[in-house]
Amino acid sequence: MPSSITDVPGILVGHSTDRNSGTGCTVVLAPEGGMRAAVHIRGRATGTRELDALTPRHLVPHIHALLLTGGSAYGLAAADGAMRWHADHGRGFDVGVGVVPIIPGAVIFDLAFGPVAWPQPDDGYRACASAGREVAEGSVGAGTGATVGKAGGISGAMKSGLGTWSEARGDVVVGSLAVVNSFGDVRDESGDILAGARSRDGFLDARRYLAEGGEPGGTFAKAGTNTTLVVVATNARLGRQALQGVAEMAADALARRITPVGTQYDGDVIFAVSVGEVEPPTSLSVELLAQDATAIAIERSVRLAKGTPEIPGLAD
Repeated sequence: MPSSITDVPGILVGHSTDRNSGTGCTVVLAPEGGMRAAVHIRGRATGTRELDALTPRHLVPHIHALLLTGGSAYGLAAADGAMRWHADHGRGFDVGVGVVPIIPGAVIFDLAFGPVAWPQPDDGYRACASAGREVAEGSVGAGTGATVGKAGGISGAMKSGLGTWSEARGDVVVGSLAVVNSFGDVRDESGDILAGARSRDGFLDARRYLAEGGEPGGTFAKAGTNTTLVVVATNARLGRQALQGVAEMAADALARRITPVGTQYDGDVIFAVSVGEVEPPTSLSVELLAQDATAIAIERSVRLAKGTPEIPGLAD
């Protein structure tokens, strides 16, 4: 089985995929006892749910899952189904008369392809029910309708999706899962463009084009229509403040692989969770492993994405 976020013991991932409408959702499931979590908001136009539960001063010490979904803000309805699955299995914050599952979430915009549709509560339930250690990558789950390279308009974009990877040093494991729906291009480790805005002569090179005053074009040059979502997980024993640092450092991997990144058109969100009690050498070592795993997860999101009749993908 390829390296993935589920190499972190206790973490499971499930998808619900609607290929006809080009959308879907993905759930990162915690062990029964929940997981410590934090978040870093990198983008300027996000669509989210329950992020306040990830702040250090919040009463609830753990969350029970994370939902990544297509469908823009409409897709957050899938969290209702994820909550129902958790309630059915007795997982959640004990309130005396039952449990309340704590499931933060974030969205990408994928409403421009096929029939306008978004994940429903039943999709969130199915994603939880299907969660396991084997993680499908590419055009699946929340990455089903993802695209990259939209600086010149959607007609020149390329297909993207969902990727995952993990890094380990000694007993410490850090895994990352990325859904890449970026305005910018995606580059490999050497800096060459892998997938991005296309022109008649090859790649447009969105960063250079925009820096030279090029006009962003098309539907996707609007705030909130482009987003990269990342979940970093580790078995290292880290509290919320340290996890906040992991999320912030993992965000730097976006700048290594996506150009431009963090624009007014992007709504990037990075989550970091801890499910273990392994003592790391330093918190910085976990942060650096998170950067490395996230960079490769971003690359895999485009390498494994299948195209459509309108938009090419590298997996074709």
